[in-house]
Amino acid sequence: MSATLRIAGIAGSLRRASFNRFLLRAAAEQAPDGMEIAVFDLSDVPLFNQDVEAEGDPGPVEQLKRAIAQSDGVLLVTPEYNHGVPGVTKNAIDWASRPPSGAALARKPVGIIGASPGITGSARGQSQLRQAFEFTNSYCMPQPELLVFRAHEKFDREGKLIDEATATHLVRYLEAFRDWVRLFAPQSR
Repeated sequence: MSATLRIAGIAGSLRRASFNRFLLRAAAEQAPDGMEIAVFDLSDVPLFNQDVEAEGDPGPVEQLKRAIAQSDGVLLVTPEYNHGVPGVTKNAIDWASRPPSGAALARKPVGIIGASPGITGSARGQSQLRQAFEFTNSYCMPQPELLVFRAHEKFDREGKLIDEATATHLVRYLEAFRDWVRLFAPQSR
C-alpha cells in the first residue's frame, strides 16, 4: 500500500500541560514514513447523554465521529485516574460507539499508549480500554505496549520528550502500529 495512513490521535486528558498530550504530540512528530497522526482535541465534547443524542449529535461529537471514521486507525493516549480510565477518555469512546450499528469505532484498528507520573505508566487504564474496545468491535493492537512511567522525568517544561529510551520505544511502537493498521486498512480509497 502506497497511501499514507491517516491516524486520529486522541489524548484522554483535557489539561493543557498533560503528559499524555505531550506524548501524543511526540507521537505525531515521530510518526514513521507512511503514517500521519492528526490530533483531535476532546475539550468541547460534551458528556454522553442519550437524550442529547436523540436530538442529534452536537457539533463536537459529529467532528469526533468524522475524525475517527475518516481515519485508517486511532491512537488513544490515556492517563490513568484512580487505577482506571479517565471519564474524558471513556466519554469519547461512548460517543464514538453510537449508534451500535455503523459506529465510527466499529472495525477500526486502535492503539493505546499512555503516560503517568506513577510507576505503572497507565497500565490499568489501558487494560480497561482494551475491554471497552472489545465491545465496540475495534481491533486493538495487543503488542507491543507503551507505558510511560515517571512521566514527569521524561518531558521538559515545554512538553518535549527528552528521555531517549522512551523516544526509542515510542518509535518502535509507532512502527508496529503502522503495520497493525495496514492489516485492516482498505487497499485503495
